[in-house]
Amino acid sequence: MPTTDALALLDAAIGGHHPAVIAADLNLTGDTREPVPAILRGLVTETAGARRSRRRSEHTATVGAPATPSEELARLDPADRQRTLLGLVRSNVATVLGFATGDSVDVDRPLKELGFDSLTAVELRNRLGLVIGTTLPASVVFDHPTAAALAAHLTDRLGNTSAAVDPVPSMSTIAAPVDAPLAIVGMACRFPGGVDSPEDLWRVVVEGHDVVGDFPVDRGWTVDGSFARVGGFLGGAADFDAELFGISPREALAMDPQQRLLLEVSWEALERAGIAPDSLRGSPTGVFVGVVAQEYGPRLGEAGGAVEGYGLTGGAVSVASGRIAYVLGLEGPAVSVDTACSSSLVALHFAGQALR
Repeated sequence: MPTTDALALLDAAIGGHHPAVIAADLNLTGDTREPVPAILRGLVTETAGARRSRRRSEHTATVGAPATPSEELARLDPADRQRTLLGLVRSNVATVLGFATGDSVDVDRPLKELGFDSLTAVELRNRLGLVIGTTLPASVVFDHPTAAALAAHLTDRLGNTSAAVDPVPSMSTIAAPVDAPLAIVGMACRFPGGVDSPEDLWRVVVEGHDVVGDFPVDRGWTVDGSFARVGGFLGGAADFDAELFGISPREALAMDPQQRLLLEVSWEALERAGIAPDSLRGSPTGVFVGVVAQEYGPRLGEAGGAVEGYGLTGGAVSVASGRIAYVLGLEGPAVSVDTACSSSLVALHFAGQALR
């Protein structure tokens, strides 16, 4: 819409007394090849000429019309179809976000990190829906959070089921009797005294080591005048490979240390179980986390400085399980449990129930 027209409509809206006003440049004669959005069709009166033109177009579309993009895609072999769809996803992502070309879109980087929000996600959904000729859910960008995952999903929608095979068996194929034993196949941990693995923990218990030590010097704490001089502290708790998890350094600083440690030990537990952490993306894997609130960082009513935008999600215990599920692409239940001193046991109990 030209700026002058938009400003004139804005002036008219401000001077009016209607409770709800929309500024739109509509062709009220109906003489247009562009479809009128469904929500606005009641405002358009189709002329006889436009009606004849539309019927001719509909007839042409059914008799000898060129193949639609979705039909052309369906004719490709599976590998070419997925390659083509990945290119279409990247180009449309670039268009929506204002990038120069689709080549600048990292296929494995979460679309949310590239700049997508709810509004732009729906715009991308609409564009891709037109390409493959089907209606996609409004949440498709968040359900399949990378360009590669989204392209694989669209390939599956067009009939190539091999492109979207779950990396783990479906829930129906792993059903077990309710009294079947449950096995722990991978563990990871962090405890005071330099304990960074289950083997370290076992050694400390068997050998009876004392894990109480001096205050750490990497926390910025002022302990002068403090009555307490020693305690049980995690070594290297301030160390965190944010890039590995696709998190910016600024957001990492705003995250409750529990969230950072949970990401680390979840990744390690999978590796120790012989499972590549990124191989579970899209699987019905659940996350049950026992957590406890601890007022890390500024309170909600206080200024957060450079990390202010991440304070809410960084400090909320409810986010802990969801963050793990999001980073690893897990689609099972994600539950954060805070029952005070029994949080870990209750989380383990819930996980056992979910497996059964």
